[in-house]
Amino acid sequence: MPIKSRAVVIPRRNTIELRTVQVLEPQAGDVLLRTAFTSISAGTERMLLDGRMPHPALLFPVVPGYETVGQVVKVGAKAPQELLGQWVYVGGARCFRGVNPAWGGQSEYISAEADRVVPLGSIDPATGVVLALAATALHGLNIAQIRKTDRVLVLGQGIVGQLAARLARIQGAQHVAVADRVGVRLAVAEADQVIDITRESLDEALGEANINVIIEATGSMPALVGALPLLANHGRVLLLGYYDHINIPYAPVFMREAQILVAREWQFGADGDLPRVRDMLASGDLNVNGLLTHRVPLDRIQAAYRLALEDPSCLKVVVEWPQDEATSEV
Repeated sequence: MPIKSRAVVIPRRNTIELRTVQVLEPQAGDVLLRTAFTSISAGTERMLLDGRMPHPALLFPVVPGYETVGQVVKVGAKAPQELLGQWVYVGGARCFRGVNPAWGGQSEYISAEADRVVPLGSIDPATGVVLALAATALHGLNIAQIRKTDRVLVLGQGIVGQLAARLARIQGAQHVAVADRVGVRLAVAEADQVIDITRESLDEALGEANINVIIEATGSMPALVGALPLLANHGRVLLLGYYDHINIPYAPVFMREAQILVAREWQFGADGDLPRVRDMLASGDLNVNGLLTHRVPLDRIQAAYRLALEDPSCLKVVVEWPQDEATSEV
């Protein structure tokens, strides 16, 4: 029998509502979790709200979100029983009746395959919402094959750019520079060189330094175009945003015989990117202090979306789901 659950629903373009939806009962290999914290992707969810997400399955009405942390409240007969009661992360699920998931994470209850949830262990549960984007950044850096001789430039210090810069340093890049136009983002950046492009250009800041890897984390093609002349021969360009179109001049990448690299989310599996970034967070190797900038209760979900999509000082908003009483039928 389906479970009644509150969820964030986008019924049409530019509209966000809280609705009661039906969540399918967990199967033998599934778990059911009750959500405590979620977050909002400023890239993909902006395109989803605008009706620009190019995917035939993402039809309104949809439950958005892929950054969910909660406690497992029910475990299927064939799922690991030790998951019961654990704090876990899950990247959304296709567990709804009568509404589409895109990607289904903003729901009070979520039923998902047990092998898709990631136990958080010693990590503070609210911090677990960064796993998705940290794993995406890690996956991209692995594709770019960061080397100890690399000079890296990260364009944009939103949450993905912040994580990419930190991970590039962890992977041993010789020099990591970051660039943005928002002072509050630059104030929490961790890099060898922090560039405020409202005060100096990239050319002025970097001189003739050959950049081996440009990491594009703004979602803006013009930002990338302006940085391409800094690229070294055989340099790599990693696209970590989400774009309507890739539109760059051919000559700069042709002359440098550059590689354009695209990362699609993260690598799954027990030894994949999600468990790896969890372990980095637990050990303290990956520091995310200062990146969870806002906390908003669920009943102010429209305000949470405005913060995430419109306020440049918001790196990551944590949406807090009520835990003091049962608000749905399980």
